[in-house]
Amino acid sequence: MSKAPASASKTATESNVRHGVDHSQELGHGNSPAAWTCVIVMLVGALIAAIAFVIASTPIFIAGAAVMVLGLIAGYIMRKAGYGVEGSKLNNSGH
Repeated sequence: MSKAPASASKTATESNVRHGVDHSQELGHGNSPAAWTCVIVMLVGALIAAIAFVIASTPIFIAGAAVMVLGLIAGYIMRKAGYGVEGSKLNNSGH
């Protein structure tokens, strides 16, 4: 049995690829107007649905769920319009 560390036997590229996924690429944090809009609208929808659940109002609960779906759609549309991560409408300041 070798006393060398396990990472010493692997090449640099092999150590960054695990289970078929390349971990050397930075994925970012999704910090974009499209992502923030999607999350905020969905949080409002979840709040509406939660309040409706507590007061036992099915129509308001369904309205909250619909607001969450609208948040997903708004985020998708904004991403396609260039407001997503590295979108064409953003000034990429490297931040």
